[in-house]
Amino acid sequence: MSTNQEAVALHRDTENLLAVIDAADRMPGATRLRDRSYELLSPVPGSTVVDVGCGAGRAVAELTDRGVHAVGVDPSPRMLAAARERWPEAEFRAAGAEELPFADGSVHGYRADKVFHVLREPARAVAEARRVLRPGGRIVLVGQDWDALMIDSDDAALTRTIVHARADLLGAPRAGRQYRGLLLAGGFADVTVEVHTSVFTDPAMLPLLARLAGPACESGAVARDRADAWLAEQRRRAEAGRFLVAVPVFVAAASA
Repeated sequence: MSTNQEAVALHRDTENLLAVIDAADRMPGATRLRDRSYELLSPVPGSTVVDVGCGAGRAVAELTDRGVHAVGVDPSPRMLAAARERWPEAEFRAAGAEELPFADGSVHGYRADKVFHVLREPARAVAEARRVLRPGGRIVLVGQDWDALMIDSDDAALTRTIVHARADLLGAPRAGRQYRGLLLAGGFADVTVEVHTSVFTDPAMLPLLARLAGPACESGAVARDRADAWLAEQRRRAEAGRFLVAVPVFVAAASA
């Protein structure tokens, strides 16, 4: 593949990912979940909060609207470009969760939503969060458990295979259920954990299933014809109003 073709493919993949994120973010349950994460942060006007893995920047914009000095951090240049285009008045910086561009004890709040599952060493990110948070600062981690996605299908065995095969390709697919242990091991106090199940019945979430099946095929766990048949069944379910995906989302909070 030529360099130009690779760039086009990367742009298309980014656009597809943004479409999935936007569709999910618009769901009423997602809005309530973000609001809950802000409530657990307990920010006061003028305080500094970092949103790690900010993606297209929606949470940064919403926190800014609440009078908070919110800074979005993300390692993806394409995501940062999308965030800066959408929210030109907000502040965004290029960095990963393991090395944040902040001085020791300089931020009041730390938020990471759908981030820790892609990290190879989540404990390093927790240690970095502890470093940048001031005493009494709040951390909130939000994320789905990729090994526990629930998808209604006529072929339960194949569905399990696809879900687990996709999960196995991630750095820490079960990070959500590990939040409490990670925070306690990282020296945080007053750790709380909640689980919210997001239920999706809108056909707009069909691309999410394609993003599960594709990598499962590429890893060799599932034959392409079986994955195609599974996706076709899901499209039929969507057309008939019988589409359903349920995602358990962990929300953990603690104090530095």
